[in-house]
Amino acid sequence: MSPDEVSRAILVALQRDGRRSYAALGKDVGLSEAAVRQRVARMIESGLMRIVAVPDPAALGFDRRGTIGVRTDGPLQPIAERMAALPSVTSVVFTAGSVDLLAEVACRSDEEFLTVIEQIRSLENVTATESFVHLRHAVGPQLRLDR
Repeated sequence: MSPDEVSRAILVALQRDGRRSYAALGKDVGLSEAAVRQRVARMIESGLMRIVAVPDPAALGFDRRGTIGVRTDGPLQPIAERMAALPSVTSVVFTAGSVDLLAEVACRSDEEFLTVIEQIRSLENVTATESFVHLRHAVGPQLRLDR
């Protein structure tokens, strides 16, 4: 499902304020509250959007965040699954470039970050890692639909 301009406007508004009421959204896009509710329900059912809570890692004590690049000499899927099973790993992506996989991590300390690096290095078929400590979060992980 590809969103039309009205659905796109609803998505942009919900990105800014996920708790915005259907009535307020309707005023923004020129639809009734019921019509907006139906559109949002269709977008959720189609998988175009989902509604989730996005916690602030720093507010929860996860002060050390980073990315770990991983080079392998084996099948990627099983390695990615083992990495994703580690409690501090928040996401794993396949890449094209100097590394095969990237793991985003959220840790409570530098010591925990080091432990995660060691856990990943110890996985079968992992040949090398490269770590990047996040110093400051500059821009949110948000798809820019208003462009």
